[in-house]
Amino acid sequence: MLIGELARRAGTTAKTLRFYEDEGLLPDPGRTASGYRDYPAELLDRVVFIRDAQTAGLTLRQIREILAIRDGGQPPCEHAGQLIGDRLADVQRRISELEQTRSRLLELAGRASTLDPADCGGYCDIIQRPAAAD
Repeated sequence: MLIGELARRAGTTAKTLRFYEDEGLLPDPGRTASGYRDYPAELLDRVVFIRDAQTAGLTLRQIREILAIRDGGQPPCEHAGQLIGDRLADVQRRISELEQTRSRLLELAGRASTLDPADCGGYCDIIQRPAAAD
């Protein structure tokens, strides 16, 4: 199938498919007599897998690893499970950091709503805590 057909069926673009090829995620396709890329129909599942893996937050490097294991004839699920666990831990850490940032911003927003700009000293009294009196 031609690149446009594969892109349409996979819900992506021809540019994305060429990018996947350049990144080593897709094998070089055969060519038609007129030089157009000619993809086998079974490549559709691979493209959909790549998109699903990206949606799950895996990097192209990680996706390439999974594909290499599968292309080598082995089931990649154990490796994929470890990658997913690592990604989940990263996301949970980031959520914790974002919750801390949210708390700080709520505190600052409260301070901003009560501060008279005429009383502002230093860089910014909203962000910078007032100096302790000696």
